[in-house]
Amino acid sequence: MSKKYVYLFSEGSADMKPLLGGKGANLAEMTKIGLPVPPGLTITTEACNQYFAEGRKFPEGMEEQLNEKLAQVEEAVGKKFGDPSNPLLVSVRSGAVISMPGMMDTILNLGLNDETVKAVAEASGDERFALDCYRRFIQMFGDVVLGIEHFNFEQVLDKYKEKQGIQFDYQLTPESLNGIIEEYKTIVKRKAGREFPQDPFEQLNMAVRAVFDSWNNQRAIVYRQINKIPDDLGTAVNVQTMVFGNMGDDCGTGVAFTRNPSTGEKELYGEYLLNAQGEDVVAGIRTPQSISKLQEELPHVFEQFVETCNLLEKHYKDMQDIEFTIERGKLYMLQTRTGKRTASAAIKIAVDMVNEGLIDKKTALKRVEPGQLDQLLHRRIDPEAKLDVIAKGLPASPGAASGMVVFDADEAERLSEEGKKVLLVRTETTPDDIHGIVGAQGVLTSRGGMTSHAAVVARGMGKPCVCGCEGIKIDYNAEKFTTQDGVVIKKGEIISIDGATGEVIRGEVPMIDPELSDEFQTLLEWANEVRQLGVRANADTPEDAQKARDFGAEGIGLCRTEHMFMAQDRLPIVQEMILADNAEKRQQALDKLLPMQQEDFYGILKAMNGYPVTIRLLDPPLHEFLPNIEELLVEITKLKYEGKEAELEEKEALLSQVRSLSEFNPMLGHRGCRLGITFPEVYAMQARAIFQAVVRLTKEGYDVKPEVEIPLVGHVNELKLLRKLIVDVAEQIKEETGVDFDYEVGTMIEVPRACATAGEIAKEADFFSFGTNDLTQTTFGFSRDDAEGKFLHHYVKEKILTDNPFIVLDREGVGKLMEMAVKQARETKPDLTIGICGEHGGDPSSIEFCQQIGLDFVSCSPFRVPIARLAAAQAVLE
Repeated sequence: MSKKYVYLFSEGSADMKPLLGGKGANLAEMTKIGLPVPPGLTITTEACNQYFAEGRKFPEGMEEQLNEKLAQVEEAVGKKFGDPSNPLLVSVRSGAVISMPGMMDTILNLGLNDETVKAVAEASGDERFALDCYRRFIQMFGDVVLGIEHFNFEQVLDKYKEKQGIQFDYQLTPESLNGIIEEYKTIVKRKAGREFPQDPFEQLNMAVRAVFDSWNNQRAIVYRQINKIPDDLGTAVNVQTMVFGNMGDDCGTGVAFTRNPSTGEKELYGEYLLNAQGEDVVAGIRTPQSISKLQEELPHVFEQFVETCNLLEKHYKDMQDIEFTIERGKLYMLQTRTGKRTASAAIKIAVDMVNEGLIDKKTALKRVEPGQLDQLLHRRIDPEAKLDVIAKGLPASPGAASGMVVFDADEAERLSEEGKKVLLVRTETTPDDIHGIVGAQGVLTSRGGMTSHAAVVARGMGKPCVCGCEGIKIDYNAEKFTTQDGVVIKKGEIISIDGATGEVIRGEVPMIDPELSDEFQTLLEWANEVRQLGVRANADTPEDAQKARDFGAEGIGLCRTEHMFMAQDRLPIVQEMILADNAEKRQQALDKLLPMQQEDFYGILKAMNGYPVTIRLLDPPLHEFLPNIEELLVEITKLKYEGKEAELEEKEALLSQVRSLSEFNPMLGHRGCRLGITFPEVYAMQARAIFQAVVRLTKEGYDVKPEVEIPLVGHVNELKLLRKLIVDVAEQIKEETGVDFDYEVGTMIEVPRACATAGEIAKEADFFSFGTNDLTQTTFGFSRDDAEGKFLHHYVKEKILTDNPFIVLDREGVGKLMEMAVKQARETKPDLTIGICGEHGGDPSSIEFCQQIGLDFVSCSPFRVPIARLAAAQAVLE
């Protein structure tokens, strides 16, 4: 007996999502709780995976099961598939386990042919409606199944609308529609090399095959890569009895959310069109009406819809994204799924649902994707700025962006890869534009509503989007758009969009930092109740330290002193110190740097009053502070040409010193603790600056907790030697000032040998902090800049690596070394504080791993502190 590949909606439930896909499981669940769902069936994700495993052949028994279940659907609705007198028409939709909006393909009105269209016309009493369904079906089938570009069909449609002098599809006469259908069939024959299939069973098999194949189309693959969705989940296929929203003014179709997906407000949010089919709303062909207007036009339907929305939200205990159709005044539910939402909406909905008693705090914490918080931590348009607003559309996705106007997705991708900021401007976007949306700062469309493709995709990516901006007319050929007031914006000109207001603004606009909502603070307080990991920030200035504290950081996990050396007023002194040819001259330069460094540390320690501050001593190789060799050669050549002998001699001496300091592989060269050992006076100056700042703050009544960090230690004797140097300086300062203070000396664990000998190194350390950027480089043998620039994206694309290991911690390699180091260190010193700093400290997956191996804290950039706080709580809950 063959495996069961086909289920009726009445046979499934919500917990069968891996088998039936999100859409199929939810249709089954809605059927189960008694909602008005048109009958149908689901072909499983297992059938899809088996189809690909067998070389794109339907698995054994699937077609027989499909026909058997279809007969049961026929019985339920009293119509027969392919019957010329009483035909059953169906929709065929994909339904992946994880929602992939706009990524997969849909076909409506399947079962229509030259004969059944007559029966539909007779049964409905509306020839125009039947012919409109048929022409839509040929167009969708031609596009999705036969691979004919939809513009071929659109050109014919536009020609007939122009000929008839009309604006909308529903105004086409039966005569025009008959002409369109014949021309569509000609297009199919010419482009596909075959007649349009008239056998409904052949249509159905071809459609199912097309949905399976669409799992591996380019846009689906890109979407999965962006959203880290596994490739082996497969898609289910949903075959559902058609209900028609295009039979007249008591019919319609729409998409709605049970709460506002942009703000999270508890209000119905969505759009509908009367006398239309589903794709009209989301494809942006007509700009739809707000769902609230349905109360005026069809009040009894609106009342039933509100009740259904409330029932679904209470049942699923989450905000729902619903598709519906109204046929002859009767409401039908076509889909419900967990609604995609912005970060601010996710937070508000989670907190509100706790307050409403729908969910508990732990569930609320799991509802918000930590990475989404990034959207809230970006800038917005300064409300005080004077704006040259040239058009206004629908505020489809919040946030603001400025960039060069481009009209083509490929160009948007290319320019963004060159580091240019672009805004993608389209009449409407389609799933084929996704790579351009990824590259763009934001999206502007002249058609489409708040639930159009552009709006949904932009919201999911956290990019600003303005849709349905009918006040602009786009001319793709001339590469420009014109506003109603005659303002012309050409390709390459800078504009700005405000996704919160829908405004389109000429030029670049000033932005301001975000303000965090009360709900945001509440959620992070709940996270603090749950998380076990401390969250610190990487900060090199008092301003960054204060920002980190505002975001809830519990200390500084990494203060990089080399950034302080790069300031323009200090660089000449740093160069003087490096180029000194004896210890006396070097000390003179260091004496000039000492008060500057002391002020740096004073400001940061003061801002973090009461919290630990980890200060890493100088790490990069010295040549990084010197002029570039190529630039010096150009200057020398110029001086020779101009005959400036005195300056020439000075520059040639400098070139000689720069060359003597340059290294073949500086990442593994004279840097970090190696620098401190060969030039101990540099580390001594920095230690003195730290402790003098500590003394000053202690006298002022501040509670300071300095942690001096020695970078790049690979051998316990390196740390032993430099620890003694730091301790000696501290004791000198205490003796000179008569002020006692506490401090710690620790090291960064960033080379494999340090991990392998962590038990020994721990004897000389008060704390460890994993420097996972360098640890990743030294474990893989990668130079990060070269790897990311030349081959790492190929490794991810070819699935050699799941993720870029510099962004998401490599648990199998780097992680194993970290586990080894933690185990050994804690055997030596059970209470040793161990943390992680760098980019991994703000990555949710890496934070989860840090929780698992028992670290004490993570440290990340100030703007990622809220992300780390939430991710640390989720790591405990998982």
